[in-house]
Amino acid sequence: MASKRSSGGTFFSSIKSSLSSIAKIPIGKSVNSHEAIEVISPDGDTTDAAVEATKGRWKPDEQESLWKIVKKYMGTDIVSLDYTPISFLEPTTMLIRMAELMEYSDLLDQADVCEEPYLRMVYASSWALSVYFALSRPTKAFNPVIGETFEMVNHDGVTYIGEQVSHHPPIDAAHAENEHFTFDITSNLKTKLLGNSLDIYSSTRTRITLKRDGVVLDTDPPNMRANNLIFGRLWVSLSGELKVTNLSTGDYVVFKFQPSGWFGGSRYQVDGYVYNAAKEPKMLMTGNWNKSLSYQPCDREGKPLPETELKEVWRVADLPEKDKYKFTYFTHKLNSFDTAPRKLLASDSRLRPDRYALEKGDLSKVSREKSSIEARQRNEQKRREATGDKFTPKWFELADEVKATPWGDVRAYKYNGKYDEHRAAIDSSTDKDVDIQPEFNPWQYGNTK
Repeated sequence: MASKRSSGGTFFSSIKSSLSSIAKIPIGKSVNSHEAIEVISPDGDTTDAAVEATKGRWKPDEQESLWKIVKKYMGTDIVSLDYTPISFLEPTTMLIRMAELMEYSDLLDQADVCEEPYLRMVYASSWALSVYFALSRPTKAFNPVIGETFEMVNHDGVTYIGEQVSHHPPIDAAHAENEHFTFDITSNLKTKLLGNSLDIYSSTRTRITLKRDGVVLDTDPPNMRANNLIFGRLWVSLSGELKVTNLSTGDYVVFKFQPSGWFGGSRYQVDGYVYNAAKEPKMLMTGNWNKSLSYQPCDREGKPLPETELKEVWRVADLPEKDKYKFTYFTHKLNSFDTAPRKLLASDSRLRPDRYALEKGDLSKVSREKSSIEARQRNEQKRREATGDKFTPKWFELADEVKATPWGDVRAYKYNGKYDEHRAAIDSSTDKDVDIQPEFNPWQYGNTK
C-alpha cells in the first residue's frame, strides 16, 4: 500500500490507467532533409512530424540558418553562451525571471497565517507550482553580468533583491521578504541542447521561512524541456516531480506531471498529495499548471473524503492579449519602473541598454549594446586576473550549506542583510537626486570600456 501512496495513490492511479491505450506523440526521423530531428506536436495529436515542422515561426531559410548554429553546440550547456540569436531572446534577464517567482506570493502569506498544517502545505505548494506558468516561456532571457542586480518593491509589501554572484559557472542569488515570509534562492541553471529541443535543469537551493511559527520549507523542481526550437511550434513541457518539504515537521507534497506523450488536453495536468511525516496522504491536489489548482481532503487510501468537494486554491491571473513574448502583467511591471525603488542601483537589469532596445524593437541596437556589455565584462575579468582580485558579491555571501541535486551540488549563498541598511538610508533621504535613474554600471572597476 505504501508504494501506491508514494506514486500518487489509488485515486489518480485509476485515472492514469484509463489513458494507457492512447498513442504517444510521433517523433519525426527526417524533417526537411535533416536526419534525427525530433518534432513533437504541442497539441498531442498524430500529425506527421514533417507537417508539424512547417507550423513553426521560422521561414525555411531561417530554419536552415539557425540549424547550422545549433549543430555547433549540440549536447552542450548553452546557459553561459555569449552568442545567442536575438530571435531567441526576450527583454528580461535571468534575474528578472527569478523575481517572477513572487507573482503569487500571496499564497505564501496565506500559508503563514493558516493554522491547519495540511492546508498550510496546500497554500505553500500551490505557490511552488504557480511559478512554472511564467517560467515555462520558451524564449531566453539575457545572461546577467557578474555583479548585476535586480530590485523590486511595491508588490504585496515584498522587498526583493537579486544578484549574479558568479559568472563561471553562472549563479544567481536572491532574497525576498515581507511581514509573512522570507525567501532565499541560489540558482545554478544548467541546460543541454539536444538539437530541436533543450533540456533545462533547475539546479537550485530554495528556502522559505514562514514567520509566524518559524516553519522552514524546501523545494525540489521538476524537469523542463523546450520543444521544437527551430522546426515546429515552440512549447515547453514539465515532467517528473515537484516536491515541497516542511523541514520543521516532515510533512511534504509531491506533484506528478503528466508525460508530454499523452493526448494534448492532459499535457498540462498535474496531480499530487499532501502527506504527513508518516507518509499518509491528507489532501489530494489536482489541476493544470497553466491554469488552476484545486484541493480536497482525502482518506488514507488517497480517495476524497465523503461530503467534501474540490476547492480552487490558485488560478492564473488575467493575461495581456496577443502579447509578443507571452508576458504576464506582472512581468511587464517588473520590467517597468513601477516596481523599482527610489535611487535604483546602477547595476539593475532594467537599465541594461540591450534589454531596453529589444523591448523597444530596435534589433540593430540590441546587438551593439549586447556586444559592448560582454566586452566590458571581459575587460573587467582581465583586470581582476592581472591584479589577483577575486570578485566579492555585494548583497550575498557564500554559506557552508551544500545541497545535492540530480544535476550536481549547489553551494548556497546567504543574504548578508546589507541591502536592508542601504534601502533604509535611501528611503529616509531627502536628496532630490535619489529619483534620477542612473546609467547601467554593474562593474566594480571604474572604466571598463
